[in-house]
Amino acid sequence: MYSKEQKDIALRIYHQTESVTETIRILGYPTRRNLYTWIAEENTPPKTRREYPVIDNPPDHPRNPPLEVKLDAIHRCYELGENIKYVSEDIGYSRASIYQWRKRYLKEGTLGLMNHKNITPGTLVEGSVSSTDISSDEINQLKAQMQDMQLEIDILKETINVLKKDPDIDQSALSNREKAVIIDVLKNRYPLPLLLQKLQLSKSSYYYQEQSLQKEDKYTLLRVRVIELFTENKGRYGYRRIHALLKRENIIVSEKVIRRIMKEEQLVVKIKRTRKYNSYQGEISPAVDNLINRNFSASKPNEKWLTDITEFAIPAGKVYLSPIVDCFDGLLVNWNISTSPDALLVNSMLDDAAKLLSVGEKPIIHSDRGVHYRWPGWIDRMEKNGFIRSMSKKGCSPDNSACEGVFGRIKNEMFYNADWSGVNISEFIGILNDYLYWYNEKRIKKSLGYLSPIEYRHRLGLVT
Repeated sequence: MYSKEQKDIALRIYHQTESVTETIRILGYPTRRNLYTWIAEENTPPKTRREYPVIDNPPDHPRNPPLEVKLDAIHRCYELGENIKYVSEDIGYSRASIYQWRKRYLKEGTLGLMNHKNITPGTLVEGSVSSTDISSDEINQLKAQMQDMQLEIDILKETINVLKKDPDIDQSALSNREKAVIIDVLKNRYPLPLLLQKLQLSKSSYYYQEQSLQKEDKYTLLRVRVIELFTENKGRYGYRRIHALLKRENIIVSEKVIRRIMKEEQLVVKIKRTRKYNSYQGEISPAVDNLINRNFSASKPNEKWLTDITEFAIPAGKVYLSPIVDCFDGLLVNWNISTSPDALLVNSMLDDAAKLLSVGEKPIIHSDRGVHYRWPGWIDRMEKNGFIRSMSKKGCSPDNSACEGVFGRIKNEMFYNADWSGVNISEFIGILNDYLYWYNEKRIKKSLGYLSPIEYRHRLGLVT
């Protein structure tokens, strides 16, 4: 592959530069594996070249690369994140060798990577061409390089272990507080100025963060109350509603503080998306116009009602909920719960809701194009009570998004974040009923000034 002249030129430049990498950079050839092989062949006398047993390779054999090659491979793979297979092919050593070098390095440090065979204190490897001793400056330089590399590895470890950050994170993206935490962990092993320089943090910023970390948490009592409110509401409230509840108690603090406390305490509202129950079975009767037309606001109660059916699947079986939602304030006017999504589910709900209306109240009732709202029983009840029908377009859930939003909140707050194993159907229906009463009477809404629908109507004098 390469002529003798090319091989001689490569070896001559290698002896001048004393660097495999530099030789390849200058010439553009050969591969590292080839160059190490040529160096080994040059340093091994022809008569004794085959005298070494397979298991006792001489220290200058290509299977025993220099220390700098091993450290460079570890640095590229485990700090720079290069592909181990690529690095293996580039340096001419197997991936197993790189794994073994790293294992020895973590266990014994740099000493574990050094070749010990035929080496005695104060002497070079027997049979080597050069007999000049390594200068103390070169030794100190090598030690400094190893210490710098070890520092980078330790910083990376603490970034992963202490801060739980991704291994590929850019250290410059760390906040000053996070850098200060890393320095606190490593300052017993490394000089503080070196750590500050490596993490690009000024001394004044570090001491500022130190004082900040040592300060007593001024939100200790607030933190306890936030956890209590989150727990009392069964993990259903985000930082805005928690902030509103605190405001009711005359605890005035920024929403950002509540958000930070909840993040630090890992108070997260669980959210889950699943396939929506669909009752569409075709155009079994003429559809009516979409009178609501996505305008879900109302100037008074019982002006616009929304309805739909949603499914709850638990290990014990399936449960179906059919409510009526008032567009005025989101109040659940009435609801019915059953184990079958039949006509009785929606018809009985409508009959009970009609009894709650005052004389002259004839709301628009908007639904999707489900079969329940196109059967004669539903249509007869609508006409008998003088209600006005309105329907979404076919397959267009945004046309009834306000009702879909209610279902989403119910499931996120009550259903998804609970384990329903061992709960039978009647128990689940009781739990769902309790939640729906809580939804009307206690659950606060930002759009209502952080009041529940019932509290809002009391405030307006609409109910006594």
